[in-house]
Amino acid sequence: MQNRLLAALPPEDYGLVAPHLTHIDLERGRMLYEPGDRVDVVYFPHDGVISLMTLMENGAAIESATIGREGALGLRAAVAPRQSLSRAIVQTPCRCARIGASQLHEAWARSPRIRELIDLHTEALFSHANQSVACNALHSVEARFCRWLLTCQDRISTNTVALTQEFLADMLGVQRTTVTAVARTLQKRGLIRYRRGVVDIVDRDGLKTLSCECYEVVRRHYERLLPEAG
Repeated sequence: MQNRLLAALPPEDYGLVAPHLTHIDLERGRMLYEPGDRVDVVYFPHDGVISLMTLMENGAAIESATIGREGALGLRAAVAPRQSLSRAIVQTPCRCARIGASQLHEAWARSPRIRELIDLHTEALFSHANQSVACNALHSVEARFCRWLLTCQDRISTNTVALTQEFLADMLGVQRTTVTAVARTLQKRGLIRYRRGVVDIVDRDGLKTLSCECYEVVRRHYERLLPEAG
C-alpha cells in the first residue's frame, strides 16, 4: 500500500517533500497528539489506522474519525500553526511517512497541487467527522462495529485486526461487555473469528450487509474528493 495523497503528487511537487520525509513504524496504542498539543509533525499512513478521539471532561472518549492511507494526520498545520483538537492514537500497527509541519509549509507555499490536496483532504475529513456524529447517535452498536471493521480493513493489508476489548469499547463509546456480546453474535453468524485481542474478518460481504449506511457514505466522500493511488 502507498499513501494516496503522496502518490497523487506530480514528480515536481513530490520532489518538494521527498527529501524531508522519513519512514517509520508506529506501534498500536501510541499517542501522537493530545488536545491542545502543537502539531509540529504531519503523518502520512501507508498501511494502518490512526484514530481521532473526542474527549469528555469525565474521561470518556469516542472516535470521531479515522485516518489511513487515503489521508494524513495534522495536514492543516502545513497552512498555519495548529493545535490538535483531538487525541490522535495509533489504532493498528501503522507504517507511515512523516514530515515536519514547517517543512511541509514551505512546499505548500510553492505548490498549487499540494494546496489543492490539503483543501480536499480537509473537506473529506470534515464530512467523515460529521457522519460519525450522526452514526454514533443513531445507529446500533452492531452496525457501528461492522462499519468499524470494514473501515479498518480498507486501510490495512490483512484480514486480521489486533485489538483489545477496552480499545474497541473506547472507539465505539460502549462498555466492554457490549463489545464482547456483539463480537460473539457476529462470530456465530460466521462473519468473524473473535479471540482475545484479535478479530479475523471472514465474511466481508456479510459485514457490509449488517453495517450501517455510514460506511458507504464516508467511503464515497473520500473517493469523490481524494485521488486513488496508481
